[in-house]
Amino acid sequence: MDTQTARRVDAEIAKLMMEAEKYGDERRKLQAETDKLKAEGSKLDAEAAKMTRETFLYPLFIGAGLVGAGAAVFSALGKLFP
Repeated sequence: MDTQTARRVDAEIAKLMMEAEKYGDERRKLQAETDKLKAEGSKLDAEAAKMTRETFLYPLFIGAGLVGAGAAVFSALGKLFP
């Protein structure tokens, strides 16, 4: 292989290595973006679970409070008017 051909081959190798590095950088950026989106998805899932619990438990607690208040009122009325 003569010197000119060797230089062309070296230049082509350098070009391919730079292109591979560029694709590697792009892959790392996409991986970081994917990780960020997964974290956001997990956060939204946790928030949705919290809202589901609250939607179920708040009416339950309010109902229990009303039943307790009603029992206290009837108990007081029963003592006032035997």
